[in-house]
Amino acid sequence: MKTVVMIAGLALFSHTAHAEIANIDAAANSMDINKLKQLVVTEHDYSQAYANYRLAISANVLGQPQVAKTALAQAQATLELLNSSQANGENYTLLASVYGMKIALEPMSAQSFGIEYAKALANAEQLDPQNPRLKLVQAMGAYNTPAAYGGSPQQALELANQAITLFQAPCDTICWGEAEAYTWRGLAQQALGNDTAAIADWQQALAVQSDYSWAQFLIRKNTPNDQSQ
Repeated sequence: MKTVVMIAGLALFSHTAHAEIANIDAAANSMDINKLKQLVVTEHDYSQAYANYRLAISANVLGQPQVAKTALAQAQATLELLNSSQANGENYTLLASVYGMKIALEPMSAQSFGIEYAKALANAEQLDPQNPRLKLVQAMGAYNTPAAYGGSPQQALELANQAITLFQAPCDTICWGEAEAYTWRGLAQQALGNDTAAIADWQQALAVQSDYSWAQFLIRKNTPNDQSQ
């Protein structure tokens, strides 16, 4: 009986976590700042940190840097607290992405947060090396890091390939990132001069998530005469 109750509890947790992440992604996809702020209040632990992370991205795109910085600080605090009591690969992967975005918003912080970013990735790699979101975050880092500091579009492409392969495994809890992985691979392809492959990747992102607005934008921007169909 205890085993049955435990299995039922785990199934309920998986369903709840999946629904929470899906709600956050839907709000982020439409850059609904108010909805994301509401989710920050109603969600807890990882989901709350993820809501703050997506709020930061949306706020930055919409020209609200202070909102973005505040959201990142809150996401960082939540994830660092979680890792102090229940460290896992997902927590460290998201924390690394938070550090990476903090560096992007405040380049002068690169020295201090760069060290924390590397530590978070190393911990994530040790705890959950087959996590597709880990490879995605590494791909993002490789794309955004200057060549003088070890980044390159080719490295980003290879890491995005690994992420996309790992995303083929079944997932029912924390599942964000597959459409994003195709989008980043497309950006790496574009940086390498492979424009046709880039468009194909952005179209594949839409095959994964038909309303993914970032991929839609990139296709419109890079397709002559907006022949995106």
